[in-house]
Amino acid sequence: MTRSIPRTAANERLLDIYSKLLASYGPQSWWPAQSPFEVMIGAVLVQSTAWSNVEKAIANLAAVEALTPEAIRRLETAELARLVYPSGYYNAKARKLKALVRYLDERYSDDVGAMSRRDTASLRRELLAVHGIGEETADDILLYALGHPIFVVDAYTRRLVVRLGLMHESDASYSACQTLFMDNLKPDATMFNECHALIVRHGVEHCRKRPSCEGCALLEMCPAGTAAEAQEVTSSS
Repeated sequence: MTRSIPRTAANERLLDIYSKLLASYGPQSWWPAQSPFEVMIGAVLVQSTAWSNVEKAIANLAAVEALTPEAIRRLETAELARLVYPSGYYNAKARKLKALVRYLDERYSDDVGAMSRRDTASLRRELLAVHGIGEETADDILLYALGHPIFVVDAYTRRLVVRLGLMHESDASYSACQTLFMDNLKPDATMFNECHALIVRHGVEHCRKRPSCEGCALLEMCPAGTAAEAQEVTSSS
């Protein structure tokens, strides 16, 4: 059985986390892209790399006007790999992008609007069946490209919920973390978007593998952080 805090308490804690992060960092306005399809490209390219590398790869695609499904299909796989080289794992990612645009063509004739009107559960199953698209990438596409109310989970999310005592580390699977947020927050795409983006920002700024607790907006509610601070005080005295 998954060990987590009661629903009412979880709702209050998650809303408190959200409000504190929003006050600390301000609106994040994710996802930085010119079109829903560009978001989809970014969701694939960001796998196992930093966003700064994705930006370079997308700039390469933009330079040859290859930010549409049709343009990606026209490119030879080797040329596509060369263009997305800055994102790393470029051969694999080129194949994944080819699989994505093939799916968009065969299932929706590249009509992203029609795609977005599908119900979330069915569309998620479709995306997960596409080569190279796992849970996080599928949910990135659903939330950020198509505006579906689904919560994206990543390493920053897992680390945060464990350190804040919302979930035991052994229970913090992708689906369990996602359920924690989706069962305890209003199903609102705008809020899910902002909340996930704020968690990522906080993970980059403070809640790293080796945390930087000084100035952390969540320190007072973080058992891991307060314990580390107490240990530091004891060690220095």
